[in-house]
Formats: sequence, structure tokens, C-alpha cells
Amino acid sequence: MEAVMKNGTQASQKDVKDWFLRFIKGMFIGSGFILPGVSGGALAAIFGIYERMISFLAHITKNFKENVLFFLPVGLGGLTGLFFLSFAVSFLLGSYASIILWFFVGCIVGTVPALWKEAGKKGRSKRELVILTVSFLGALLFLWQGAGLFTEVPQNIGTWMIAGFLIALGVIVPGLSPSNFLVYMGMYKSMADGFKNLELDVILPIAFGGIITILTLSKIIDYIFSKAYLQLFHFIMGVVLASTVMIIPTDYTGFTFVSYLACVLMLVLGALLGAWMSRLEKRYK
Repeated sequence: MEAVMKNGTQASQKDVKDWFLRFIKGMFIGSGFILPGVSGGALAAIFGIYERMISFLAHITKNFKENVLFFLPVGLGGLTGLFFLSFAVSFLLGSYASIILWFFVGCIVGTVPALWKEAGKKGRSKRELVILTVSFLGALLFLWQGAGLFTEVPQNIGTWMIAGFLIALGVIVPGLSPSNFLVYMGMYKSMADGFKNLELDVILPIAFGGIITILTLSKIIDYIFSKAYLQLFHFIMGVVLASTVMIIPTDYTGFTFVSYLACVLMLVLGALLGAWMSRLEKRYK
């Protein structure tokens, strides 16, 4: 009896720990909705839940209860991260942008080995390496030139739905940072203020546009996964690496020795955190 109780307690503790870990991952993924240069989809892929997420969204009724329980802490974490970051994002990116972005670069660097292993778990050939290289270069070129594709747009229900569409693409297409495009469109600060102040005329159109996009495109992505897992995942990895290069800070105006030291520290801390979360992810599998 004592052994059964002990095993039950250990299982309960593991469940709580796993739930909390998924919540933390959700907070990181939620940051991809609000932080320029960061992709929620890329972070989902890095944390090992992207494929399951797409499969769930493409087949909502399949294993519904199990998937809802699995993704509930991810969703709650995403909303929590989104809400609290909307308060801090303007200040942090305004005063410490380079330092904060080095932390996110570190997080991705720390998880690259796990992502490489995940991409090749069903094998790897020269074709996949070519796909990886081409997707990296193509995504790098697209993200580099992306600033010239958008101009200032009016803010209304229609354009906020477009913002929801872009945010959803950031979930479905790893490496795509929706916040970058919203900055280019002149909607980023208004979106952050809308989340912070709980403005329904901003939040509801974004949510509506995002839900429609996810439910529509996730089936397409899931189908491609079922037919070409190796090719798609190496494509994803190329895009992830390109988006990582693009968020490396280049503006160090006014930096002191302490500032540069803080960047190095954030890079190391981010890499350690990313590697730690990757190791913990094995428990889910």
C-alpha cells in the first residue's frame, strides 16, 4: 500500500511539473505574438510541440479531450505571456532591445541540437540538406527585404483581422514573425496597447482572423507532414535558423562594457534555458 501511494505521489508530482513546463513553454510561444523578430511557430517547433499542435488543429475531434488537456497549459501560458509582455514590451525594447533579443537568440541556439535531431529522426539525405540550405537562404532574403513590402495602413476591423491572419501565420509557419510585419504596417504599438488595455475592438477582430486562419491552413500543413515529414521539417529548420539570424541585434549605440557583458550573459542564460527545456521535452515522448 505504501509503495502504491508513493508511486501515486511521484506520478502526481510529475504531472504538475509537466503541466507547469507546458505553461512556461506557452509563455515563450505567446511572446512570438508580441515581440518583433520572434516567431511563435518557431518556438513551438523548438519546444517539440509544433507537430502535435498542427495535428490537433487539423483534426479537432480526434483525441479531443487528451489534446485539450495537453494544450490547456500551453494556451494559458500563451495568454499570460501575451498579456504581461504587452505591458513591458515597449519599455524593454525601447531601452534594452539588444540585450533582450540576445536572450531569445540564446534560447534558440540552445535548442538547435534538439531541433536538428527531431528533423532527422526519420533519416536525412542530401535532398534534405539542400532543402535546409535553400529554405534558410530564401527565408533570410525574404525577412531581410520584408520591410519594403508594407506601408502605413488604417486601423479598423478589417485590418485588425489581417493582423490576426498574420499572427496565426506566425503559429502555423515556424520562423515567420508576425510582429515584424505589424511594425512595418504601423499597427504594432496600437496592438500592444489594445492587449494591455483589453480593448475588445482590437482583440476580437484579431482573434477572429487568427482562428479562421489556423483552422483553415493547419489542415494543409498537417497533410504535408503526413506526406513529406523529412522535407517539411528541414524546411522549417532552415526558416528557424534564418529568423534567428534576423533577430541578432545590430544597434549598439551608447553601449558600455557592462552593456556588452549583459548581452553575453543573456545569450548564455538563454542557451542554457533552451537546452534545459529541450532535455525536459524528452519526458513527453
